[in-house]
Amino acid sequence: MTVYIDDMQRPAQVGRLNAVWSHLMADTDDELHAFAAKLGLRRAWHQKQGTPTSHYDVTEPKRQLALKLGAVPIGYMSRESMDLLRRKREAMRTDDRRKDDRCR
Repeated sequence: MTVYIDDMQRPAQVGRLNAVWSHLMADTDDELHAFAAKLGLRRAWHQKQGTPTSHYDVTEPKRQLALKLGAVPIGYMSRESMDLLRRKREAMRTDDRRKDDRCR
């Protein structure tokens, strides 16, 4: 399992915080939450739980810390990013099929 950090680096104001933002993503939500906790991110900041696009928005200083802690850098909307989304969609479909099989 891997945690990824993209290079979106989009300037935006969130509340009173004016910063440059990127996305922290992982193969699984459990892994994402564990890594986010290491960065000091609140679980309430998690976005799109249970979907292939599950992520945390992170400021540039947190992005740099994530890289130091071992997050894998990927390009925003890059082939690697699209491959991650594809793998997560496939994993979710497989999980759904397993649940359907248990209900029969």
